[in-house]
Amino acid sequence: MLDKIFKLKEHQTSVKKEMIAGLITFLTMSYILVVNPDTLSTTGMDKQALFTTTCLASILGTLLIAFMANIPIVQAPGMGSNSFFAYTVVLGMGYSWQFALTAVFLQGIIFILLTICNIQKVIFDKIPHSLKNAIPVGIGLFIAFIGFKNAGIIVGNEHTIVQIGDMGNKHVWVALTGLVVIGALLARNVPGAILIGIVVSTVLALCLGVAAIPEGSLVSLPPDISPVFAKFEWNDIFSIDMLVVIFTFLLVNIFDTVGTLIAVASKAGLMDENGNFPKAKKSLIANALATTFGAIFGTSTVISYVESAAGVAAGGRTGLTAVSAAFLFFIALFLAPIFMIVPSAATAPVLIIVGLFMLNSVLKINFDDYSESIPAFLTMVLMPFTYSIAQGIIFGILGYILIKLVAGKAKDISIAVYIIAAIFIVKIVLDIIKA
Repeated sequence: MLDKIFKLKEHQTSVKKEMIAGLITFLTMSYILVVNPDTLSTTGMDKQALFTTTCLASILGTLLIAFMANIPIVQAPGMGSNSFFAYTVVLGMGYSWQFALTAVFLQGIIFILLTICNIQKVIFDKIPHSLKNAIPVGIGLFIAFIGFKNAGIIVGNEHTIVQIGDMGNKHVWVALTGLVVIGALLARNVPGAILIGIVVSTVLALCLGVAAIPEGSLVSLPPDISPVFAKFEWNDIFSIDMLVVIFTFLLVNIFDTVGTLIAVASKAGLMDENGNFPKAKKSLIANALATTFGAIFGTSTVISYVESAAGVAAGGRTGLTAVSAAFLFFIALFLAPIFMIVPSAATAPVLIIVGLFMLNSVLKINFDDYSESIPAFLTMVLMPFTYSIAQGIIFGILGYILIKLVAGKAKDISIAVYIIAAIFIVKIVLDIIKA
């Protein structure tokens, strides 16, 4: 039956291979079960409920892409999107987490419509190549900055803005230990390196008294999700801020998902003779549905995980790999007390390492063409410097247009970029009026 559903023989694979690939993928990306609740709970959301919603969104998203597209890709709430949700929309812009959750829900619905009409591909194609590559780099720097801050490795200072933290702080040494362990294991290509690093640093945190084992059983029913389930806020849905937030979520989701699909599909040999991915539309619809239902469950944008490539490298070729990973997320649902032990100091090195992973696309930017490299540079550095992914994108887009126009290269600017810039300009004008 499994062969009939997933076409195992056609893809020259077996049930055993697919199951092992699913296990490796799960181990490689299961850090999200700790990091996502840790990140989103900074907004005031219930951390235990977030653990359950993270599991549920991962299970649903992964099963959707497994059965709709039959590919070995796992989906879960994304790094970058959750940071934008927590640190930009809520803590930066001052909106409630319910507002941010509503933006994720609306973005999911819009993504479904765009994918059905093939418009998301137009958006992806029309964004300047340099900015497409700069955005993930900027997000990576932003996430790493948050990781260093959460670890206490850097702290605020009124004179120099930031400085090195108190090296006598136990949290700092827990984070540094995790960073070294994860780095060493990654260098040795050890599957589950990030998860192992979290475990080691958590054990150290327990020994140092930074974390504590909860009373009672370490196996339990999943925490109640009612504190975050479908908690939408419709008051400001027609505001410019909501439009900018939705667009940023959408842009990050498109870049993450399209980039991952191309990378993993190429590695798995799923591209056609013309270099296209025939299952792209089904995969994107599965992602959009997962994001929409994920918002209902109470979590940030769901994306396709590039860590799925680890499972592909182990032989995964079909949706059965994803199904086996989804089953492990289901098992994790009943282990919430274990995951809740992990302190933020143990998740901080994960943010730093994920930041590193996202720097790869900087190599694709043409730094010799200043009309391309300067807007890309603005995008990359202003995300961490302004503590906002949205501000980085705004400055990058506006900088791109202005520099291209003054340099006499107006033909390089697409209509789509002008439209996006117009939205950003309206936001800036309204912010000035409010001030």
